Amino acid sequence: MSSTHPIKIAIIGGGLAGATLMNALLKHPHLDVDIYESAPEFSERGAAVGIATNAQAALDEIGEPVSSALDRAGAVVMATSRLCIATGSNALDVLFDLAGEQRGKVVHRAALLSELLRPIDKTRTHTNKKLSRIEELSGGRLRLVFQDGVTSEVDAVIGADGVRGFVREHILGADHPALRAQVSRFKDSRALLPMEEAKAILGAEYFDESHRQYGWIGDGGFFMHDVLDNGKTVQCVLCIDTAEAWGSDAESKDLYRSLLEQALANWTNTPLRRGIVEVGTFYTLKAYAQSHHFVDAPTYAKGHACIMGDAAHCMTPWQGSGAGMAIEDAMILETLLREVTDPAEIPAAFRAYDEVRRPRTQRVVHSSYGTGLILSGRGSDTRLDKDKISQALPPRWGFIYEFDMKEHKRDALTAFEGLS
Repeated sequence: MSSTHPIKIAIIGGGLAGATLMNALLKHPHLDVDIYESAPEFSERGAAVGIATNAQAALDEIGEPVSSALDRAGAVVMATSRLCIATGSNALDVLFDLAGEQRGKVVHRAALLSELLRPIDKTRTHTNKKLSRIEELSGGRLRLVFQDGVTSEVDAVIGADGVRGFVREHILGADHPALRAQVSRFKDSRALLPMEEAKAILGAEYFDESHRQYGWIGDGGFFMHDVLDNGKTVQCVLCIDTAEAWGSDAESKDLYRSLLEQALANWTNTPLRRGIVEVGTFYTLKAYAQSHHFVDAPTYAKGHACIMGDAAHCMTPWQGSGAGMAIEDAMILETLLREVTDPAEIPAAFRAYDEVRRPRTQRVVHSSYGTGLILSGRGSDTRLDKDKISQALPPRWGFIYEFDMKEHKRDALTAFEGLS
């Protein structure tokens, strides 16, 4: 039976995940959607984000205005990616190039979020709204209680509120072992440099019109640089295995020259190594812990509530798939919710979402961490062996990139029909 009133949905969290989903759902007149952000303004932490071909395909499935947001935000196509060794007798050797059809894009996070927010009616966006409680009412409706005392009654709530969000706690319970993300052994630091400055510090030979992404495997760390802002800016990312050097408990640490020298002590003293240290010396940088949901959640949904993006499956960035998985989440949630004509159908839609999304995303969480061990020279079977690394890495991306989004949507709808 169809509802005589629009189905009221609250999205909690105004980052890339929430904004993508907001655009997707607003295309459907029977869905009345608002988005709530706890901070004073909508924002994204981090410099740039990679959008691989699987995520681009998901954006295309969602359609406008989302599908063209990447280009409007100044995304740069990565025609090739080159992986090299940064230490040992093979220092500066190329392991392999990734090219061909898998043409990912890299874009500034803030620019992409700005483009995703642009089409949304400002009356539907709410800042300074930190969710503190969800009350279950009769008929499946939920009352959202925010810290400032404001309340809102909705038919469904979708948590895109990140790794520390409240909606996950509502679904799993405050004492569940899978509730909190664990701090991993890795920390990463990011800097944005003007193109000419990056050439001078790191070496002009690593920058050409192809905008190739470079990755460097070191002894206990990994360095990557890629191009964004239509070729005007270079993003540098240094990931360090801090378990031995700094201890892995702190979530952040100020970076200064002596710490960088310590972290790169076992890297061969090449111009590239010296350039990495210079980047850290001339910029005020902080290294942040990489967290992940190492303990798998048994579900992403409970009744009229579900979670997506980092709130559901926080992952380390080694396979560049955090944003991509959130975009896929949005695609599937739209696919299901556009079929929901009565609030009573929402639990079945959210269970179907959980059924198709949880196995895939949790596999990426664990694959990403294992890839990080290999890329930092800490793989138990690879260490810094050039040949073993070359054999181990390429197969790890196939299940992420080579994925049929249309079939994924069909699977979700089949699951929904079986649960309805």
